[in-house]
Amino acid sequence: MTGSAKPKIAGKVVITCAVTGSIHTPTMSEYLPVTPDEIATQSIAAAEAGAAILHLHARDPQTGRPTPDPAVFMKFLPRIKQNCDAVVNITTGGGLTMTVEERLAAPLQASPEMCSLNMGSMNFALHPLAARYSNWKHGWEKPYLESTKDGIFRNTFADIEKIYRLLGEEHGTKFEHECYDVGHLYNLAHCLDAGLFRPPVFLQLIFGILGGIGADPENLMFMKRTADKLFGDDYRWSVLAAGRHQMNFCTHAAMLGGNVRVGLEDSLYGGVGRLATSNAEQVAKIRRVIEELGYAVATPAEARELLGLKGGDRVKF
Repeated sequence: MTGSAKPKIAGKVVITCAVTGSIHTPTMSEYLPVTPDEIATQSIAAAEAGAAILHLHARDPQTGRPTPDPAVFMKFLPRIKQNCDAVVNITTGGGLTMTVEERLAAPLQASPEMCSLNMGSMNFALHPLAARYSNWKHGWEKPYLESTKDGIFRNTFADIEKIYRLLGEEHGTKFEHECYDVGHLYNLAHCLDAGLFRPPVFLQLIFGILGGIGADPENLMFMKRTADKLFGDDYRWSVLAAGRHQMNFCTHAAMLGGNVRVGLEDSLYGGVGRLATSNAEQVAKIRRVIEELGYAVATPAEARELLGLKGGDRVKF
């Protein structure tokens, strides 16, 4: 692969905020945004707090269950765009029980600047969370979590190529390549060698999900070294870690020259034993850490330049 010169703003830290996701359920936190109004409100506040990228899922407004329905996405996407300049990054992972076609419905309609893309099939296991609660707000929550004990989160090479062809080639969308284990980095390298995706690629190195690589500092260093070997200068990178590992892993990543992702999708907490009251709280916290360490936080415009995005004027919402 050919090297590409890094822009002058490469030293700034891009903060991504993953606003709601499909992992946590309404019982787990009263602060988890569920309705389109809640998702829009928290997204805009997270952008105001310093998030340059907003990673978005949708939920059924009545039950909080993850939904792929484009009509639900369209109830909050235009409002977010009208009220902030953050890059909108729509999931193609959707929810663990959705088909690939369902997962693509909203991004194909919205044509966003960026989408997430999981780089391999895996045992994405949430079932241990079901044992932590006894009183559930909704009947779907416990069976949904328990079903992951016998489920596979599908992301085959054919799925990855399909998503690239439909969104990358036809819509000019770039990707947050979600890598839950070292093998996912090799999967991406294979795809690049096959002519898929346009460098520089944006890696999201993910730690602490059962079924993926563990949240150990040694694993972060190993993933980074592997990415250096496979991609040279043709990549940018970010880190997220689940639950209690969120802030320390993001801090470590920033100190290594990486970018960071926080948000209630990845962790419900704002401190030890204390629920975060909003996504903006987590964004503001990691921004303070970054700036106290002597680094600067990237604006949305700088994130677009760094990642080579098509621009917010070319989306369809």
